[in-house]
Amino acid sequence: MPRAHRHFQPHLVWHLTHRCHQREFLLKFARDRTRYLRWLFEARQRYALCVLDYMITSNHVHLLVKDAGRGEIAQSMQLVAARTAQQYNRRKQRSGAFWQDRYHATAIEQQAHLHRCLVYIDLNMVRAGVVEHPEQWAHSGYREIQDPPRRYRVIDLAALSALCGFHTLHDLQEAHRDWIAQALCGERHDRDPSWSESLAVGDECFVQRVKAGLGERARYRATVCSGQRWLLREVVLPYSPSFPGQK
Repeated sequence: MPRAHRHFQPHLVWHLTHRCHQREFLLKFARDRTRYLRWLFEARQRYALCVLDYMITSNHVHLLVKDAGRGEIAQSMQLVAARTAQQYNRRKQRSGAFWQDRYHATAIEQQAHLHRCLVYIDLNMVRAGVVEHPEQWAHSGYREIQDPPRRYRVIDLAALSALCGFHTLHDLQEAHRDWIAQALCGERHDRDPSWSESLAVGDECFVQRVKAGLGERARYRATVCSGQRWLLREVVLPYSPSFPGQK
């Protein structure tokens, strides 16, 4: 299986996806999801990680973060993933991998594409059929955006408002509620792998800029138009080995 991609470029917004080993439900208990969230808060304190949204499910995690170019994303993910796994394995007297390989990173363009990605993350447990509305899932960014806690706040609400094109948090909250309501009434809450399997999502100029930033690493990656957005993704080559006639 190919390793997940995380070719970071500074000052971009990234959608990170990290799955538990073999998609096991290692985060099915609320205490483990809470511990992950506490370590995410610690990463913000230690490395000034700019978190814009999150969704902690029973077997994988979604994070929306802004890269400041200080290496804080890699440091934060190393801290959070390692400490979450250590505490779980110690409590369960378990050994072995907790996470399935590396996390995947997708660059997301700001404003319109960003708020669509935000909605996609928030509706994760709705798509799974676990809840009917994202406010019913405790370990999600939706609750924190709509009702910011006084302590252990993870999301940088000022940064999120600005990146989505709003001047105040109140404006963001109103728009956020409308986006979710519209998505629940339509078909926009269906699973769309382009948000978590592409290397970049945005308009054509943005995707081409990300591709150019990858340099030689983008040699075998294609830019494609998908509806109202462009994607930078891998070229899937067919497996067609050619064996000689003799041993």
